[in-house]
Amino acid sequence: MSGAQQQGGKQTYGEWAKDKYNAQYEAWMPWIEDTFLRYFTKDNKASHVTKEQLSKTKVSGVSQVDSLQDGVHDAVGGQVGQGGALQPVGDLASREGINRAERGGKDERGGYLPKVPGFGR
Repeated sequence: MSGAQQQGGKQTYGEWAKDKYNAQYEAWMPWIEDTFLRYFTKDNKASHVTKEQLSKTKVSGVSQVDSLQDGVHDAVGGQVGQGGALQPVGDLASREGINRAERGGKDERGGYLPKVPGFGR
């Protein structure tokens, strides 16, 4: 709800447009990021974040050691990415963890409760 609505006034066109833009951004941006990662890399958000965080842990300035660490980081991150042994875990962490965090706890339909098979929604 915008400030004008909270104060009892009418919402201006600019406020309405800003609210609609923010709602669409919140709904679509996680999907766009997921699609980009799926088609242009072999990552999901969980493997991408894993690789990114591990790359910050380099312990030496020696290029050979750093190269070896990069290989290990890619291998570890790749396990939760596409084709990895833990891909289902990575997909679930991406969808239910990272995407929900980006949306303030909401799923792709705007609800807060997870989908439970057999219980309509």
